[in-house]
Amino acid sequence: MKINIKLLNEKAIMPTYGSEYAAGADLYACLDGEITVNPHATAVIPTGLALELPVGYAGLIYARSGLATKKGLAPANKVGVVDCDYRGEVKVALYNHSDAAQTVSPGERVAQLVITPYITAEFEAADELSDTVRGAGGFGSTGSK
Repeated sequence: MKINIKLLNEKAIMPTYGSEYAAGADLYACLDGEITVNPHATAVIPTGLALELPVGYAGLIYARSGLATKKGLAPANKVGVVDCDYRGEVKVALYNHSDAAQTVSPGERVAQLVITPYITAEFEAADELSDTVRGAGGFGSTGSK
């Protein structure tokens, strides 16, 4: 699948896959200089990219495991969603889960983009729902005893 990407900044780096079968493509910080993310705070990191995703597909922005485990930096909203009709710059809101200030450098890999199909549901009001073994059991209701 080919995805059109517009480079919005001369420092922007095209997404890259780290291995042959990687599901996520790395997104890079498009910065003029380092940005400090204070403990338990969020900083918005530009990528310098805009995407043209096909109808029926979304771009999901996930944490990079290395950045999360080594620096405590991960997307503030857990998973970002780039809709197929969005044409603005893709940005990553990184939250610092650590107790120390962390820096993000120009060109650093800050998140990964997974392109996936989605279904647009048609929601319909119903007076009753079908019965299941689980029923209305909520959080933790299927765990072991």
